[in-house]
Amino acid sequence: MITRSDIRNIAIVAHVDHGKTTLVDSLLDQSGIFHSNQQVQERVMDNNDLEREKGITILSKNTAVNFNDTKINIVDTPGHADFGGEVERILKMVDGILLVVDAFEGPMPQTKFVLTKALELDLKPVVVVNKIDRPEARSEEVVDEILDLFIELGADDDQIEFPVVYASALEGYAQSELDESSDDLTPLFESIVEHIPAPRGEKDAPLQTVVTTIEYNDYVGRMALGKVNRGQISEGEEVAICKNDDSIEYKKVSKLYTYQGLDRAEVEEAEVGDIVAIAGMEDINIGETIADKENPEPLSFINIEEPTVSVNFRATDSPFAGQEGDYVTSRQLKDRLLTELEKNVALKVEEIDADTFKVSGRGELHLAILMETMRREGYEFQVSKPEVIIKEEDGQKLEPIKEAVVDVPKDFMGTVIEELGKRKGEMQSMESLSQTRMRLFFEVPARGLIGFRSQFLTKTKGEGILTHTFSHFGPYQGEFEKTSTGSIVADRAGEVTRYGIFTAQERGDIFVKPGAKAYEGMIVGSNSRDQDLDINICKQKKLDNMRASGSDEAMVLTPVTELSLEDALEYISNDELVEITPENIRLRKEILDKKKRVKANKRD
Repeated sequence: MITRSDIRNIAIVAHVDHGKTTLVDSLLDQSGIFHSNQQVQERVMDNNDLEREKGITILSKNTAVNFNDTKINIVDTPGHADFGGEVERILKMVDGILLVVDAFEGPMPQTKFVLTKALELDLKPVVVVNKIDRPEARSEEVVDEILDLFIELGADDDQIEFPVVYASALEGYAQSELDESSDDLTPLFESIVEHIPAPRGEKDAPLQTVVTTIEYNDYVGRMALGKVNRGQISEGEEVAICKNDDSIEYKKVSKLYTYQGLDRAEVEEAEVGDIVAIAGMEDINIGETIADKENPEPLSFINIEEPTVSVNFRATDSPFAGQEGDYVTSRQLKDRLLTELEKNVALKVEEIDADTFKVSGRGELHLAILMETMRREGYEFQVSKPEVIIKEEDGQKLEPIKEAVVDVPKDFMGTVIEELGKRKGEMQSMESLSQTRMRLFFEVPARGLIGFRSQFLTKTKGEGILTHTFSHFGPYQGEFEKTSTGSIVADRAGEVTRYGIFTAQERGDIFVKPGAKAYEGMIVGSNSRDQDLDINICKQKKLDNMRASGSDEAMVLTPVTELSLEDALEYISNDELVEITPENIRLRKEILDKKKRVKANKRD
């Protein structure tokens, strides 16, 4: 058994927007990996277009920095609850975590989630209280709250004695005590080296590396990432792959890499404790073990928590089908979804029939990111309303329950409590954040939060902050009051006109602009009443009589309500679909023909 004192393997974990990725930026910058004249973008680890647009980390990233004689392998993980599957598997290849907590907000739902997973794996935590330069920072109170969370989660005596570093990731400094001063992150580097355990293992024992991530490189193809748990691995070596179905395959290591800064460095061999990327593993999957050819022994893989929300994907059958996408058939859709399963371990895909696939994930955002990614790749498809997954145990109906945290001005407290109460939400506790803001803690059925975000923002005039994470499966809460609106539906195909919008806008919010193409059954707006309304959105103004010059220009149109993909998924009802193409996101009735729709509703 050897101890690799020259290496530390850590994951940076936190609630969304508590500063993980910014902290990694500063660690990279101060480790000297960038040239003095190198231009480096902010949040350099979020290199995915969607991540940069949404300001969140979606995929875990590997990097490495050097501090004195120690190499620190760092994994930046997602902070949003829907990407918890990424966090769970990444924790398998580190020996400790940096738990980053906002100095004002304190521990939040995802803080609890990631800490629970880390404590289960007996990982050593270093707590980083970040954003201590915020005017409203309450760093000492936040440390007490973190201690309470450790105790609540059943941490042992050793885990409760966690070291604390106070930092401003944005300004690039850290300090061991609040009353100290510092102009760099040296105290954080020192705390990592001192408190995170060095990896230990048997260098001369048979190889074992569990695959935690799959990456693709244009030059070497598919690569398996993981930590060498035991033994050594060399470039050109033949290894055994212990498959998830208990079979064994043999592959040759064509290239072997470790990490240095933002780049991979090719090496001839690696040993216990190293985090490596291995090329030559074309059909390897996450959770499988790369092992010694003569003694193939698989490692156990972490159990990924089950999905809570599902959506039906199907090939588009609207009148505009095949006009805007490169991949439009059911076969292409199926192949793409099955490919996603290879790297998205928290996802499940079930074939309902030849044209419909039930895709289950950890939340609406988890599924929406997949849809947006496919859309940008040129896929054209349509999806149903997200539904929570109900299961039965011992004859009892169970549904996913979420822990929701609401930060809201005091003036809106009553409204939020009332609205979540309608959705079977139960308030667990509350605390004062300042003279004007409160934090409310709820347990809410997951189905009660589908479609709630936009209403929540409206009710709180955009000042409320709502976060939630999966808590547990609990008894089904029964039906709850729904404040639904109807849809404004185009009754014919054509081009949307200014006059058509003008005559329709008094009925509700309009989703389409003049000049847009519409088809019968396409949803063009939201009715202020609770029933659907079929209208001619392509109506032309009659030319029977003389008109005053410029009368068309005199028609004042209310600004169009533009729906994002997430907004569209929240809006639609059970008899409606979202049509997704590389160029457009449209809403439609599942049954386009009005007469057939009326007959179907009568049967129901």
